[in-house]
Amino acid sequence: MDWRVFFSTFAAVFFAELADKTQLVGIGMAAKTGKPISVWAGSVAAYIIVTVISVFLGALLAKFINPQVIRYLGAFIFILIGLLMFLKIL
Repeated sequence: MDWRVFFSTFAAVFFAELADKTQLVGIGMAAKTGKPISVWAGSVAAYIIVTVISVFLGALLAKFINPQVIRYLGAFIFILIGLLMFLKIL
């Protein structure tokens, strides 16, 4: 295992996920249901599946598209969604 890649990925995901809508959903679900262990298990399972899909999709795309293009395309889509939300189109 490449620990440098592991820790840089961990740090990037950890800080990107702090106080995002996923955490707000977890807080809301735990408060509503009163079953924090079930909410935690469901959240972890969902995040594992989403991560597996994104990693495999990224690896597949990297075989056909330059990773730098994928990076810029991802940034462009992120900014576009933000602008559309800001303009209340989404």
